[in-house]
Amino acid sequence: MGHEHSIARAIYTLAIFALVPASLSAETFSADVWADNWFALRVNGVQVAEDSVPITTERSFNAESFEFQADRPFVLGLVARDFIENDTGLEYIGTRRQQVGDGGVILQIRDATGETVAVTDDTWQCLTIHTAPLDTACEDEANPVAGEGACAYEILAEPEGWDTAGFDASDWPQASVYTAAEVDPKFGYDEIAWDHAANLIWGPDLEQSNTVLCRLTVE
Repeated sequence: MGHEHSIARAIYTLAIFALVPASLSAETFSADVWADNWFALRVNGVQVAEDSVPITTERSFNAESFEFQADRPFVLGLVARDFIENDTGLEYIGTRRQQVGDGGVILQIRDATGETVAVTDDTWQCLTIHTAPLDTACEDEANPVAGEGACAYEILAEPEGWDTAGFDASDWPQASVYTAAEVDPKFGYDEIAWDHAANLIWGPDLEQSNTVLCRLTVE
């Protein structure tokens, strides 16, 4: 009976250790993100959060606060998208409000002591993988068709492993920084006490850049 008990205990112990994360030194971080309109955050290629409001929702302005665990250094991969109805890059198509929408995202991360370890600023590198329309005259088209005339667009594939440490992003441009007046953040933005160093960022154009991939290594 004692031998069987020892075996059972050993199996139980192994099962418990199987549930323990590989790294016992991982820190807990808290994050705040506001996006126009949608975001997903990855850490070393693993998604740790996603906007709770679907990208298909017009005017989905909201902030999200959450926690995640990681060992330093780690790579932050931020996917940010503006709402568009189709590849024209327009919203409210067929109405008097037909227009090219605009984006913007801001993030801050603190460690367990409350110290800020990362904020969005021009030290991030951002690649725009969806640009539309290539000519803003598209918004004046009576019947805008994606890929035709002023409504041409450009789509790039998401580079494999772009949000991991081994990826070479040396040729990626720096994030473009925008003021609150330029982005006009709404609904949720004012509910967060943003670090003074945190900036609203996006691709090179607030309107024509529709999907941006932004990365930063936190040391």
